[in-house]
Amino acid sequence: QVQLVESGGDLVQVGGSLILSCATSGAMFSFDSMGWYRQAPGKTRELVAIINSDYSTNYADSVKGRFTIARGNAKNTVHLLMNSLKPEDTAVYYCNGVRRWLGRNEYWGQGTQVTVSS
Repeated sequence: QVQLVESGGDLVQVGGSLILSCATSGAMFSFDSMGWYRQAPGKTRELVAIINSDYSTNYADSVKGRFTIARGNAKNTVHLLMNSLKPEDTAVYYCNGVRRWLGRNEYWGQGTQVTVSS
């Protein structure tokens, strides 16, 4: 069974930094893309950043220039470096992995809480 596990969520002051990490177990394949999504209370889940197998990346406009997504050295790992954090970055952050084989197969972690306090 494929499992994605996030770590690194924490309470941080405005302007601070955090690194989120996501590790995968049980996968005999490599994801075609991995990404981070977030969901704030009362809001829908939104894309934060994606990194593809060719290392190309996409970011939400709200995090461009502040967040960086990177693949880890281990297979199917991904990190999110978050700088200059703002209160509106407060959310549960979810790791996502996509495998494009006989369709689009998505896998999700359980989420990690990031709280930015002012």
